[in-house]
Amino acid sequence: MDQVGIYEKLVTQIIRRKLDNKRFFVGERRLEAADAAVWLTRTLTRVFEFAVESIPDDVDRLEHQIDLANQLIIWLKGNSNDELYDESLIESPGYILTAIFGKENPISPKLQEYEKSIYPLTGLSQSELFSGANAGISLEAELKREILSSDKIYWLVSFIKWSGLRIFKDELEAFAAQGKKIKVITTSYMGATEAKAIDFLASLPNAEVRLSYNVKQERLHAKSYMFIRETGFHTGYIGSSNLSHSALTNGLEWNLKITSQEIPHIVKKTINTFDTYWESAEFEPYSGKGESKEKLLRALDQERSSQSAEDYYFFDLKPYPHQLAILERLAIERELHGRNRNLVVAATGTGKTLISAFDFQRFYTKNPLARLLFVAHREEILIQARSAYQLVLRNRSFGELWVGVNRHQFSRHFSAS
Repeated sequence: MDQVGIYEKLVTQIIRRKLDNKRFFVGERRLEAADAAVWLTRTLTRVFEFAVESIPDDVDRLEHQIDLANQLIIWLKGNSNDELYDESLIESPGYILTAIFGKENPISPKLQEYEKSIYPLTGLSQSELFSGANAGISLEAELKREILSSDKIYWLVSFIKWSGLRIFKDELEAFAAQGKKIKVITTSYMGATEAKAIDFLASLPNAEVRLSYNVKQERLHAKSYMFIRETGFHTGYIGSSNLSHSALTNGLEWNLKITSQEIPHIVKKTINTFDTYWESAEFEPYSGKGESKEKLLRALDQERSSQSAEDYYFFDLKPYPHQLAILERLAIERELHGRNRNLVVAATGTGKTLISAFDFQRFYTKNPLARLLFVAHREEILIQARSAYQLVLRNRSFGELWVGVNRHQFSRHFSAS
């Protein structure tokens, strides 16, 4: 072996023969008895996988693979005399257990169809990465199945918006109606959380919500969705998606699915960390009533006000080539053809809002008294659009909102629903 770098693998006899201690420094540490089971199992797994895979591909291949596995189990039994090996003999032709439901007072009149409707498409044993581009499998669809097939839900997210939570409204209501427990931890950080979403969670039977208002010292950025099952097949999603519509649907978010069957120590640590947060005085119970409700509303208003007052550092934003082509076409329509009513149609993700901001920037430079009206159907979109215009124009005070409790007052430029 002459590939320099760092390793972490068990030294086999063939590796020992390939190690050249004369030409290279060889770092090693002794295998401890307490870690032996883990390291030996990892090595044997790769060896056995190779052996099973190497069986010739014919009509009886699966039967031969199962027979090889059972031979190994029988050999292990003969060397340890443990009843576990009798339980581990594999039935031929080979089946995967996927569910057990009681037939007396069944959870559904059609149990086979019910199982298929709630079973996660990525399974319960293997990890998976959701990057917003999974072929045929979306994060929102998979989370719905995780909710319906679990016994407890532990969610830890920086903020929760109604646009994201309503995606799972029906599933959460069905889950809670069965007497199953929901625990959610979130914060008032940046005023991004919406009271309507928190109130909905707090209103569900068997659901508890806890909030951190200490956003200056302890800023919770974690995003974790854990699904606990009495069968022991726990799953979780850890990544970048908060509970908002864009983060759970078409956003370029990365979320890693973890399973207790593949990495039990990570799942266990995730659950234990959640429990630690839950018991901390930092996270206060939310009832949705009285002082609890008033405290949340005050905290959200304070955070939103402070965000508006903060100093921002601006960057020089420039259009992408495809955006520049659209802007140039708009300029030609106005300046050469005198056409001042124009419509731009572009696909999702191409930056239509920024295109409009760059276009307005050009027009505004020549016409400082120009008016602007930006119309959209959701407050979240209007806030994002105003921010885009402020960044392009390098003016933090640009524009007003006319949506919800916000009323247009002084500006010649505003975003409205």
